Amino acid sequence: MYLYFQLRSHAELFEETNASDTEGTAGATEEEEEEERLLNPWAATVALIIVTIMVAICADYLVGSIDDLVQTTGMSKTFIGLVLIPIVGNAAEHVTAVVVAYKDKMDLAIGVAIGSSLQIALFVTPFLVILGWIMGIEMTLHFQTFETVAFFISGLVVTLLIQDGKSNYLEGGMCLGMYLILALAFYVYPDDVGDGVGIMHNLAN
Repeated sequence: MYLYFQLRSHAELFEETNASDTEGTAGATEEEEEEERLLNPWAATVALIIVTIMVAICADYLVGSIDDLVQTTGMSKTFIGLVLIPIVGNAAEHVTAVVVAYKDKMDLAIGVAIGSSLQIALFVTPFLVILGWIMGIEMTLHFQTFETVAFFISGLVVTLLIQDGKSNYLEGGMCLGMYLILALAFYVYPDDVGDGVGIMHNLAN
């Protein structure tokens, strides 16, 4: 993919550009088309609340069927909690990111994707630990080494790809490739229930 990207589809990115080639285009501006408002703020808020409740109910049923799913398919609880349940629980965010990206609003698309991860890492996880202490459920922020390395690598890859403020299909392919690698790794990862796995199961819930 990288060879095709470098030699064919985006060869201009690797060629030296002359200043004369860009003259006359610096002052060109495009007016953004105003989007038609489908819902007013109140209706959008109500729709968001209803959809959130429906997704929460579906996720609750899915979490309740984890044991049967493990016995039927042989998948580990770690894989279900880290891959399957987040896909269902974040379906609305996924659709939103795809729609705004299709409308060439990459800043908003990245904000939706990265903002969700930051919210989980900086708010939801510590909050669940504190809530667990209040409810008498033992949960800590101690993750297993394999999970810690996987999270660090995924965060590092995303940071390196978005720090230049540009995007293309190669970077998207790299992100998807990293996700598939991690998904396969957790699929074959032995399901040793520990502190790290416990917190991830509660995060999925």
